[in-house]
Amino acid sequence: MATQRTLSIIKPDAVEGQHIGEILAMIEKAGLRIVEMKMLHLTKPQAEEFYAIHKERPFFGELVEFMTRSPVVVSVLEGEDAVAKYRQVMGATNPAEAEEGTIRKAFAKDVGENSVHGSDSAENAAKEIAFFFG
Repeated sequence: MATQRTLSIIKPDAVEGQHIGEILAMIEKAGLRIVEMKMLHLTKPQAEEFYAIHKERPFFGELVEFMTRSPVVVSVLEGEDAVAKYRQVMGATNPAEAEEGTIRKAFAKDVGENSVHGSDSAENAAKEIAFFFG
C-alpha cells in the first residue's frame, strides 16, 4: 500500500468538550502522522463552500451553523492507506453504531454532532487539504 494523505477536522463539539488531545492521540496511536495542523474558526462562506456538496440536503443549514459555532482543528494526516485507516479510527457517522475504541464512539453526541470529519477518498482528500492548506 502507498503512503497517502487525508484531511481531519476536529469539529466544534469535540473542541468545546476539550477532546482535541485525546483525539490526536488516537490518530497517532493508529499509526497516522500529523504533518500539518491549525485551529481556525470557519466563516459562514467557508463552511458553505467546504460543504457545498450537501447544499441541497435538508440538513445543510444546520451543518453550516454547527461548523461555524466555534473553532475547529484541521490537520493533514499521512500514512499507509491513510484515508481508509482514518475512516476506521473515526468510526460510523452515527455514534450509536460506531465500534468501541473509535473517536465517534468515545466523543460524538449524535449523527449531527459527530466530533470529526475525514476525507472519503484520495481524490477528495487532495481537494480538502488544498481548501485549508493551499
